[in-house]
Amino acid sequence: MSETYLMWVGGEERPGRGELIPVEDPSTGEIFAHCHAASEEDVEETIAQAQQTFKSGIWSRASPHHRADVLDNCATLLTDQLPELIALEVRQTGRAIREMKAQVPSLIRWFKYYASLLRISPRPLLPTTGKLHNFVDRVPLGVVVQITPFNHPLLIAVKKLAPALAAGNSVIIKPSELTPLTTIKLGAILKQAGVPDGVVGVLPGYGNITGRALVQHPLVRKVDVTGGTAAGRAIGGIVGGNLARYTAELGGKAPLVVFKGADLRLAVNGVAFGSFIASGQTCIASTRIIVENKVLDEVLGLLKRKTEFIAGRMGKPMNGDCLMGPLVSERQLRHVQGLVDDAVGSGEAMVLTGGKRMAGVSTLDGDGTDFEKGYFFEPTILVNNHARNGDIRKTRLWREEAFGPVIVVVGFDTEDEAVELANDSEFGLGAGIWTQDLSQAFRVSERIDAGITWVNTHHRNDPSSPWGGTKSSSGLGTENGVEAYEAYTTAKSTIINYASTEEALVTNDWFRETAGDVRYG
Repeated sequence: MSETYLMWVGGEERPGRGELIPVEDPSTGEIFAHCHAASEEDVEETIAQAQQTFKSGIWSRASPHHRADVLDNCATLLTDQLPELIALEVRQTGRAIREMKAQVPSLIRWFKYYASLLRISPRPLLPTTGKLHNFVDRVPLGVVVQITPFNHPLLIAVKKLAPALAAGNSVIIKPSELTPLTTIKLGAILKQAGVPDGVVGVLPGYGNITGRALVQHPLVRKVDVTGGTAAGRAIGGIVGGNLARYTAELGGKAPLVVFKGADLRLAVNGVAFGSFIASGQTCIASTRIIVENKVLDEVLGLLKRKTEFIAGRMGKPMNGDCLMGPLVSERQLRHVQGLVDDAVGSGEAMVLTGGKRMAGVSTLDGDGTDFEKGYFFEPTILVNNHARNGDIRKTRLWREEAFGPVIVVVGFDTEDEAVELANDSEFGLGAGIWTQDLSQAFRVSERIDAGITWVNTHHRNDPSSPWGGTKSSSGLGTENGVEAYEAYTTAKSTIINYASTEEALVTNDWFRETAGDVRYG
């Protein structure tokens, strides 16, 4: 019997007036839970309550040290709930438990980082002319809305929540309708940690109803979204109409360049991790593998062996030996299969390994997971179809975000050619370089047009490190670091005149009766 989850509003669970959302286990196709969706009326009431809470000052005007203590409490209580959260995250996303055991515990770093930032942030005193003190405070914006995707429900929710709460805002989160459950669980954890009622709301729902009602509301002062490029542009148009702040972390088609001087064993391990972690459902997945021709055949051999090893270790996500789980939904599987079929059907590309939905029964699990009931797709490598003088760069798969375990591999001869291939994309979020030549690493990383470039590693993500794209298709603004905190605030400048009365009467009376210099500005 499936469990039913409610919204989180005003420090308690509440039923929603929208339609009930079914939540699937992607490894079996089974609906194991339902979730209440927020209607337009629910959105209106939640925003009104969040605004009232903000204006009360219980959180927005609390001291930075108090907010820091609460964020530290959040980290502690989140740690206590890890086993339950990890299991639920695996169930709703289909991600392998070995991934979730590594990812979910890392989330406490965001709460701790922003707690520390609050305790050490200075109050700048600006240089001015005359006997004036000009200091600047960072003050919260008000009610902010965060829209999170299906692939990293807890990670992305916490990445957005921590700086927004640190700044003193009231926050309303709309998680993906595919994976809303762990985000709902966050509400009770934050309340127990000391976040006042009304400061955090979680409103599950569909984008065209709940999401639209949230982002178009005139009381919302910032929207922060992670999602696809088309959705991000549509939301941005709505938010701009209200002159609200906007941060968007959108699509990616990350290049990963392997030079001949790289340690190829490390490079292939890096490609496999960058490409197939989360079944390739990440915005910075290394999907375009660009290899120096002198080592291309060797890299392809090693990579094919590694990819087939991963395919042989797929099964039930809760199995600790499972290396890769399914895609999140039937729709996502059809999208990935469509891009692969299009590339192969065009004659420009051929499959080196993988290329289709998995069938049969897993040999990894004792009870034999039936692949055909879930949304399992083989980890896949595509290359140029040399028999037909094919060029994989002409395919949609080279250009479009697949969001699945599918990579394309091409060769290059010169460093300039490698950079040109890497930058041959409308996206500019993540990129990777593998080389043992330090000078080359600096040269190439400076020329690749990406917001995040990793050298001899991939997917590294620290709360202090800015995370955002350099091209419009990859979004606007950054997550993480001081930048994210300041994006949830506005600067408030206070200028105090400390001149004596006698001095002020001489210099500051613009309309005085006697002649003499007076201050202007």
